[in-house]
Amino acid sequence: MSDRRLEVDGVSKRYGDTVALSGMTFEVRAGEIFGFVGSNGAGKTTTMRIALGVLAADAGEVRWDGVPVTLETRSRIGYMPEERGLYPRMKVGEQLQYLARLHGLTKADAVRATAEWTERLGVAGRMGDEVQKLSLGNQQRVQLAAALVHHPEILVLDEPFSGLDPVAVDVMSEVLREKCADGVPVIFSSHQLDLVERISDRVGIVRAGSMVAVGTVAELRAGGTEELVVDAPQAPPGWADGLPGITVVRHEGARTVLTLGQDADDQAVLRAAMATGPVREFARRLPSLTELFRHVVSAQDKPEEAAA
Repeated sequence: MSDRRLEVDGVSKRYGDTVALSGMTFEVRAGEIFGFVGSNGAGKTTTMRIALGVLAADAGEVRWDGVPVTLETRSRIGYMPEERGLYPRMKVGEQLQYLARLHGLTKADAVRATAEWTERLGVAGRMGDEVQKLSLGNQQRVQLAAALVHHPEILVLDEPFSGLDPVAVDVMSEVLREKCADGVPVIFSSHQLDLVERISDRVGIVRAGSMVAVGTVAELRAGGTEELVVDAPQAPPGWADGLPGITVVRHEGARTVLTLGQDADDQAVLRAAMATGPVREFARRLPSLTELFRHVVSAQDKPEEAAA
């Protein structure tokens, strides 16, 4: 696998007194799917726009293969903006061919690439339709085709799964894996954290314009606090209160989620649960990406940041 990579190095951006990015730093390797997650306003879209040259950074640098990204480099990036950038009254086929030509493809190559990607993404039958006449899901598919039609070396996708039905999500996920297998670095943002967890090779969590956690899903989960899940349907409220070293985190229906201190005895928890009746589940687990996100981003937000 190539060691080429897209590097975002110490990128900062301010709008007046508002700090949009502060030393944003991470990398996306060739042949890797990188999930980029954070709350609204955390800086994901600003980072992507700076990588594309749509915005200029106040400080820092974006590099591809060790060299600062230039206008020529950006012509080889496939970009899918969160605010869809298609011409609503232009026909699908004509639009994709036009965009491919803008990226340097010959007319014949643009026609072939348009046919390939509309077929692959399930919109070949809509080539003669205006974009505005498509469903939102099909507009999403066409927007992805626009990002792929010029055979990009890098893919930067802002909320590509938004509004898609499960079948379309599967198609798009498969396409991203195929591009990854071809050595393309793929960075995408999404609020669908279960999906990010499922398809990403690595994940970066951003808060208040900075990267606060990055790694594989397994690495991030291993760094979280292990929980004990107890499903005791007849247990009364407060059944685990007072157990030494035990903290009740939350209740999920009949299930109680606990954390154990260093000297806590999980068997004492099991005995206390069994004393209330049947126990249907008693298992240790690491936090999911959604739970990690909630902890890293929401729980650590400071009042002054939330108000900014």
